[in-house]
Amino acid sequence: MAGNSFGNLFKVSTFGESHGEALGGVVDGCPAGITLDTAKIQAELERRRPGQSAIVTQRKEPDHLRILSGVFEGKTTGTPIGFIIENTNQRSGDYSHIKDQYRPSHADKVYDEKYGFRDYRGGGRSSARETASRVVAGAIAKQFLEGVNIQAYVSSVGPLHLNVPYAELDLPAAEKNPVRCPDATMAAEMEAYIREIRKAGDTVGGVITCVVQGLPAGLGEPAFDKLHADLGKAMLSINAVKGFEYGSGFEGAAMKGSEHNDLYNPDGTTKTNFSGGIQGGISNGMDIYFRVAFKPVATIMQKQETIDSAGNPVEMQGKGRHDPCVVPRAVPIVEAMAALVLADHMLIKRSNKK
Repeated sequence: MAGNSFGNLFKVSTFGESHGEALGGVVDGCPAGITLDTAKIQAELERRRPGQSAIVTQRKEPDHLRILSGVFEGKTTGTPIGFIIENTNQRSGDYSHIKDQYRPSHADKVYDEKYGFRDYRGGGRSSARETASRVVAGAIAKQFLEGVNIQAYVSSVGPLHLNVPYAELDLPAAEKNPVRCPDATMAAEMEAYIREIRKAGDTVGGVITCVVQGLPAGLGEPAFDKLHADLGKAMLSINAVKGFEYGSGFEGAAMKGSEHNDLYNPDGTTKTNFSGGIQGGISNGMDIYFRVAFKPVATIMQKQETIDSAGNPVEMQGKGRHDPCVVPRAVPIVEAMAALVLADHMLIKRSNKK
């Protein structure tokens, strides 16, 4: 199976399945001498872990991190950083009913088409639980990116939208509620809506906005390895993501050039930032901001018509523990993938210097 690694110079490879013995990964390319605070890495896992509130899956996983290599006396050694997260609360029996059935909008059928064999327990390798390893790698990247702040938050859930510019929000306040929305009033509405959706046995999607501040100019390449293109690939590799836009995004298509151009200030900053901090594929030193759209979780607690592996029509209903809305737990995943892209481009920029 290919496609288990991400990055060029700052690279992560992940392994493990949702209901296997463990998840884990190897981070390669992290420079030596970086002070690594493992408590901060564990805190990032706590933000992503299941069972953290009443509006997420109730699977109880402590997600305890064990670093196996690449760190000595609290500092990175420059060698591969190996880590593992053991699974402790699997209920593989919750998935026995789908052994020969294909869940609608899941990867079940295409997995069989590609490999001819699949681990049906929670989706196996295609489960969103794989993202725990990404969060660890991203937390390491964050500590390498000293002075760069990456803050994501939930900006919409279903029909509920927080239509407030990020500059007018107290972004750290997103961690003060289970939805991870920095507006307390909207967060309460979102939480109530998710509870209603869960009670009905259904699911709902949403949007996460991410803001990067303090990133220097000059990261990214002018052709295929544009910074925003790599951010887009990173976000679209996350389970359930259906869309990515940065800066003015799709709304910019309705604007005139005279409205959309970011005019310069004498100090080289720009009066507006419709570019989203990236021009010509290269960071310009302004804030980078982008939005990531997540679909509703495919597993619902309602009866649906589907087919089995022989093509016969069957009726099925979701079982087990699942998120009614994935976006609250996806916030640290978006931040982690952004950090991995930025750390990689930071090293690439270093290698380009004369």
